Amino acid sequence: MNNDQVLFTKEMKKDYTILIPTMLPMHLKFVETIYNYYGYNTELLTTSGKEIADTGIKYVHNDTCYPAILVIGQFIHALQSGKYDVNKTALLLTQTGGGCRASNYISLLRKALKKAGLSQVPVISFNLSGLEKQPGFKISLPILWRLAYGVVYADLLMLLKNQCSPYELIKGEAEQKANMWTEKLCREMTSKKFISYKKVKQNYKAIVKDFASIKMLKSDKIKVGVVGEIFVKYSPLGNNNLEDFLLSEGAEIVVPGLIDFCLYCVYNGLVDTEFYRVKKFNALINKFAYRFITKKVNDIRNAITENSDFMPMGDFEHTRTLTKGILSLGVKMGEGWLLTAEMIELADMGVNNIVCTQPFGCLPNHIAGKGMMKPIKENRPDVNIVAIDYDPGASKINQENRIKLMLSNAKFAKENTTNQKVKK
Repeated sequence: MNNDQVLFTKEMKKDYTILIPTMLPMHLKFVETIYNYYGYNTELLTTSGKEIADTGIKYVHNDTCYPAILVIGQFIHALQSGKYDVNKTALLLTQTGGGCRASNYISLLRKALKKAGLSQVPVISFNLSGLEKQPGFKISLPILWRLAYGVVYADLLMLLKNQCSPYELIKGEAEQKANMWTEKLCREMTSKKFISYKKVKQNYKAIVKDFASIKMLKSDKIKVGVVGEIFVKYSPLGNNNLEDFLLSEGAEIVVPGLIDFCLYCVYNGLVDTEFYRVKKFNALINKFAYRFITKKVNDIRNAITENSDFMPMGDFEHTRTLTKGILSLGVKMGEGWLLTAEMIELADMGVNNIVCTQPFGCLPNHIAGKGMMKPIKENRPDVNIVAIDYDPGASKINQENRIKLMLSNAKFAKENTTNQKVKK
């Protein structure tokens, strides 16, 4: 342990507020609720605006990864707001333990806190790799079990909301249902009564049927997939409210779920064992986790196809095969082969228009994203991909204009296809 590191102790658990940075609001609502149920006092930050990036740049070098600038900026902005007692507040940050610079955000955050005169604030690493341990913060099996189902539930709600929002007759109904189910499931998952998996599967079915009851317009909107580095892909703060913008432009948004990223991390452990013959015991754990999660995803896919006409999420067993001949499964920095695979998967699902979100300074993400556009287009000529860079100096207007151009090309291609069908 670094001598400058402030530990989050068991005593702190009672009266410290733990701040969580923004990314996926529905998913993190489950995280917040579950940890509060186990005696913590967590709070999800929802602040946004230019001042977040400005605060980040003040305490982090501007060449640092854009997500780090935003996350650290949001934390320090909150601590300096006067809303929190800085002597009774801790910060929670995830670490995957991979080679990405994100694994170093913890050190960057501590350095920034020291620069801001807030070095007394403990930083908690949320990781499953044994990177750091904090006496007062645990990821126990009961917590992990609830968190896993929280991710699965949130992915299902996100998928259904995105497929309903562009077509709903009563505007905001899909969002309202998603919020209602999030609250209901959070209460259920934090009740003392044991929730069986049979009940969970019943919830899947009930959720799908509830969204299927939404009255929708019969129209064929342009589907736009969103892929990229995990933070700017999901976070409205990181991508300048990309999903809201696409919705306002009349598009249907298709965003691969967080569960795919979780499976990607687990599967990479199996790949490491195959390539390097290391961590064989960990491979057994990863194999169990992989089978467990894929079964849950298959159950959701079945609930969707059996009870509605919604398009289900992809099958990861198939997704992991899509980069064969294009990119090795050993490429795993900057969302690596998963980023390429998701673009191919979207194209195969008929989602030919894709926005690839990238932090400007993330070279691995550019290789796996922008760098793979040419080979993908060679195999799937109809795909229409635009790579959008996000950083503190990027112009939102330029970003939106490039996306508008992509949508314009998509509309032109669609009209041509329709005209050709009419002539035949």
